[in-house]
Amino acid sequence: MKLHLVTDGRRNIAELIKIITDIHTAADAFHIREKNKSAGELIELVEALHQNGVPKSKLVMNDRVDAAVLSGLHQVQLPSHSFDVKVVKQRFPHLVAGCSVHSVAEAIYCAENGADRLLFGHVFQTSSKEGLKARGIGALKEIAESVSIPVIAIGGIVPAAIPEIRDLKIEGAAVMSCVFSSDHPYHAALEIAEQLKGGMGD
Repeated sequence: MKLHLVTDGRRNIAELIKIITDIHTAADAFHIREKNKSAGELIELVEALHQNGVPKSKLVMNDRVDAAVLSGLHQVQLPSHSFDVKVVKQRFPHLVAGCSVHSVAEAIYCAENGADRLLFGHVFQTSSKEGLKARGIGALKEIAESVSIPVIAIGGIVPAAIPEIRDLKIEGAAVMSCVFSSDHPYHAALEIAEQLKGGMGD
């Protein structure tokens, strides 16, 4: 299973460059989810990561289609409040467009209108969604069985939870807090990656 890492919006550009450069070999993709940074800062981040050896093919721009296009990225992740995936694919057919969904209806709509993959969550309880009930493994399974495109699980993904999702028909898991809030991001990412690829000791 693939590991997608999602930035948490709490780091400055220099910190993000260091962390992602240090850990990029442990993950399959990095979602740049920085709501409070300008398009210029996002482009600066992408270029710095590229210069530091992080392949652009591993970078996914969250929401900011403009920053993705101008920085030469080929992958975007569209939150539910963002552009309609149909419009994005019509205007930028070269982009791989993922959609963040929270229901079967949303998943089917996005899949039928050009989405290349889905992120569904939050699957487990997570501090970043405090007060909101987790949607659970049953809902994740239903989503995965409702569409023919890849599905990535997100929300509360920690190493101990991975055996619960590893046998589902999903492509992988997306992780935010467990890695980007860790004092040792590389080791945190490596532990999750090992679990996703078969696990040790479970």
